[in-house]
Formats: sequence, structure tokens, C-alpha cells
Amino acid sequence: MQKKFSTIPFSGTPEQAAQLQEVIKAHLDDPGAVMPVLQKAQDIYGYLPIEVQAMIAEGLNVPMEEIYGVSTFYSQFSLSPKGEYTISVCLGTACYVKGSGDIFNKLSERLGIGSEECTPDGKFSLTACRCIGACGLAPVLTINEEVYGRLTVDDVDDVLAKYL
Repeated sequence: MQKKFSTIPFSGTPEQAAQLQEVIKAHLDDPGAVMPVLQKAQDIYGYLPIEVQAMIAEGLNVPMEEIYGVSTFYSQFSLSPKGEYTISVCLGTACYVKGSGDIFNKLSERLGIGSEECTPDGKFSLTACRCIGACGLAPVLTINEEVYGRLTVDDVDDVLAKYL
């Protein structure tokens, strides 16, 4: 699954930029500094927009291609902001054959966002995952830490209503 950049404009604060510069400074002479700096940057901003990646590339004197390559290779990194409620729909085999693809599409339609996107109000983000290990409850989705199983497309509105 290819990661997408956010369509929501970047809105980092001067305080966040100062924090990031401190992290970069602390790792400046460390070989292999890219991973820990990206991890701290994601802690600071919640995701890794291209603007933050550029600050890291410049600060560490590392090519932007390397920063982008690492941030898109590892699943722990996100290029778009996460919503207050992160919805993850399992598209593993057991869930998919029981209709999780249709559930994902219904959520996408209701929220007006695609995979790896966040609603403009910052309330919801939507992602697909491969397997969460709850195959007996297929199809399954999670909203933050809450697990919803044995769902149908008709359940989507009721599940979302709990968070609106």
C-alpha cells in the first residue's frame, strides 16, 4: 500500500520546530541518526509531512531522498495526520471474504476521505490493515483501541454515530 501525503495544509508551530531542531542537534554526529530523528519528529508533529522531512534532511545534511525513503518504507511512519479517532479496517483474507472491503468503502464514502487520509476537521482518519488477529470476529475494524466485529455495511452508521 503506497503512503499518501496529506491534503491538509501543514501547520507546525515555532515550538515544534524548536523541539525538532534540538532533536536534530542531539543526533547530528550519530551514524544512523535518520531513524531516531524521524521517530522523535513523528512524536512531535504526529506525522511526517514533507515540510518536516525537509527540515530533517537539511539539519542532518542527508539527501531528501533518503529521508523520504525511510519515512515511506517503514509502516510506523505516517505522511498524513491522524484523526482524533483512527479507524482501521482489516482487509486480511478472513475479513475481506466476509465483506470488509465493502465496509471500508462505506466508511470512505461517509467520511469523504480515502485510505491514509484525515477528515478536514481532524476528527477521523481511515486506514486499512492486513490482519489484527481477530479472524473469528470477521469482518473487524478498530477505532483507536475499540474493536468492532461481525460487522456488515449496515452497521457503519451506528458505529460512527458513537463518535460524532
